Amino acid sequence: MTEAILLVGGRGTRLRPLTVHTPKPMVPAAGVPFLTHQLARARAAGVEHIVLATSYLAEVFEPYFGDGSSLGLHLEYVTEEEPLGTGGAIRNVASRLRSGPDDPVLIFNGDILTGLDIPALVATHETTGADVSLHLTRVEDPRAFGLVPTDSTGRVTAFLEKPQTPEEIVTDQINAGAYVFRRSVIDTIPAGRPVSVERETFPDLLATGAHLQGMVDSTYWLDLGTPQAFVRGSADLVLGRAPSPAVPGRCGDRLVLPTATVAPDAKLTGGTVVGEGARIGEGARITGSTVLAGAVVEPGAVVTDSFVGVGARIGERTILTGAVIGDGAVVGPDNELREGVRVWCDARIPAGALRFSSDQ
Repeated sequence: MTEAILLVGGRGTRLRPLTVHTPKPMVPAAGVPFLTHQLARARAAGVEHIVLATSYLAEVFEPYFGDGSSLGLHLEYVTEEEPLGTGGAIRNVASRLRSGPDDPVLIFNGDILTGLDIPALVATHETTGADVSLHLTRVEDPRAFGLVPTDSTGRVTAFLEKPQTPEEIVTDQINAGAYVFRRSVIDTIPAGRPVSVERETFPDLLATGAHLQGMVDSTYWLDLGTPQAFVRGSADLVLGRAPSPAVPGRCGDRLVLPTATVAPDAKLTGGTVVGEGARIGEGARITGSTVLAGAVVEPGAVVTDSFVGVGARIGERTILTGAVIGDGAVVGPDNELREGVRVWCDARIPAGALRFSSDQ
């Protein structure tokens, strides 16, 4: 297997304001755009040629990655004029593939952080003679996912939409967002219209007797669809819990990129990342958080499990917990922002304007 398709066209609406100026796969995780980790893991598994299916803010990908040679890859870019869904995006880039009809093509969703054994998925595909092979993972609560039951040989028997009752939960196996397609199967996807591979392509293939094989791999897996998940994924990469050859530094409690400045008595823990040119003031405490390039965290601020955007400023003694601060936003001193709050890009919050507890 030498080529793959990466689906990177999503608008990332659940991640806003992180994705106001940046497409979801280009949001930094552990110091580099998240897509870098996926490309590096694919290359480590032997992939050489990758086609990126782009749509939202498509113009930012190629200037950053170019032809892929710096990663040892050959990259191509195909932009959808109108969003085509997962299946439509796969079909839309088919002309750029070089594989023969029976060759395997690896396909990744662009928002999944995983420790998947890619060669094992390809080997499963080839030894079973499957038309499509799916990476499956097990989750404790599958109600938010589509279920994928399999028989004793791992062959997929059904695709079940999000279960609503306990009786509908017939398995804890879910679609984990990585596939191997027989090249000829891609050409059967309808062209020129939106197609969901999960809701249309896979059920239709199953109905026509195609062989869909599941491989359960329960290593690290995280859907980075929400800000809280994205912050956690970045921290797990820094801590070494999630594997990636692209982390720009040694795994540990913190990752401070070149040109960032951190006060000697500031405390950075839990997989915190401080981007280039960012400044962390005296006595600041930052845990499990991402502070992007050029941002400023002033003295005495406490930032936990939060995301601070490019060029944002967090005032003295301000407390952030589970917060997302958009690019260029300013949160004045002595504010307290708690779980789930999203401060939009370039917003201004005056000193002491928002609190969840007394200011005394």
